[in-house]
Amino acid sequence: MTEPRVRLEGITHRFGSEPVLRDISLDIAPSELLTLLGPSGCGKTTLLRIIAGFERPSEGRVLIDGEDITSLPANKRPTNLVFQRPTLFPHLDVFANVAFGLQVARVGRGEQRERVAEALALVRLEGYERRRSHELSGGQMQRVALARALVNRPAVLLLDEPLSALDLKIRLEMEVELRRVHRETGATFVYVTHDQREAMALSDRLVVMDAGRVDQVGTPTEVYRCPASVFAAQFVGNANVLPVEVLESGNGDAVLRLGSHTRRIDYQDAATGPAWLVLRPEAVRVTGAFGANGTPDSLPGVVRDAAYRGTGFSYRIELSELDAHVKAETRGATGHEVDQPVSIDWDSDACWLLPRGEEETAPPAPTAGEDLRPADRDRGEEIEEPDRPKEETKG
Repeated sequence: MTEPRVRLEGITHRFGSEPVLRDISLDIAPSELLTLLGPSGCGKTTLLRIIAGFERPSEGRVLIDGEDITSLPANKRPTNLVFQRPTLFPHLDVFANVAFGLQVARVGRGEQRERVAEALALVRLEGYERRRSHELSGGQMQRVALARALVNRPAVLLLDEPLSALDLKIRLEMEVELRRVHRETGATFVYVTHDQREAMALSDRLVVMDAGRVDQVGTPTEVYRCPASVFAAQFVGNANVLPVEVLESGNGDAVLRLGSHTRRIDYQDAATGPAWLVLRPEAVRVTGAFGANGTPDSLPGVVRDAAYRGTGFSYRIELSELDAHVKAETRGATGHEVDQPVSIDWDSDACWLLPRGEEETAPPAPTAGEDLRPADRDRGEEIEEPDRPKEETKG
């Protein structure tokens, strides 16, 4: 079995008496692009800083290529960190910004020129060597910061929300470039974001974090289709989560009770009893008033919010016989009006079930006008030390 590039063993971290990370163990493979995904305050940036060496864990170990580096300072580790904002040295041109880490490491001038040229070609900034930071766009500055981190050829590149300060068009372009750079370098990337769309687009694996703990680890497909918890279901993709009762199960299907309605779904090994039904918004079909053109299995409801999204509509629908709302996303140029009676339906195989305690209540559904990316559900500000560095330590 291949030795992991990064191994985290029982990482716990506290600021004062307050735990911000709780017993995190994780293996990151060579050449993997792994994303730490979660809301603000969940501990993802603190975990990244522990890997980088800017924080020392209260408990646990950090290993890279089998070597315990927990006590090594940041400048002695085979890592480099790209921060959220590309704060370049304004008095230096692009070449000198990228070469800074090589100069600190006393690399010869000839090799400096070769490696800077290689790094700038990798981020497609050939010909920009003599420009200053005020002559660059936001996307170009972030490319320079990426080149400055890559020029040292780190075994592990750490990226702390590097695209969040860019506008949408540039962010989408940079996602493509990051995937390409990752493929071409073969380095291990550890990426931090609270943007689930960005995480899904970039990652080989996701680590969904909540309140200092790892909630789920898996490929984007696994996390999206088979969430391990209500939190993962709603944070990654804004899923609808409805309380149901599994009445019977067997032979590849299950019978659910939703209020006064029953519904048979395709499902393997569903445990009978209380459960959460997970429905993705794009799996929900919205038709006319219940009984008009709905199927016998459809559920009646009323549109409480509607938003046109360009390719279709997003709806927030109050289910008449359940104390719950659902979000639906439909395609097409015509839609349903607010306060209009409708019915909802879905394919029998477009479901996922999670266990539910008898006293658990359903979490709220997002409103129709929310962005498809999850809201940054703050759990308090991420605690950071006052002297947090604002610049990549090794250039």
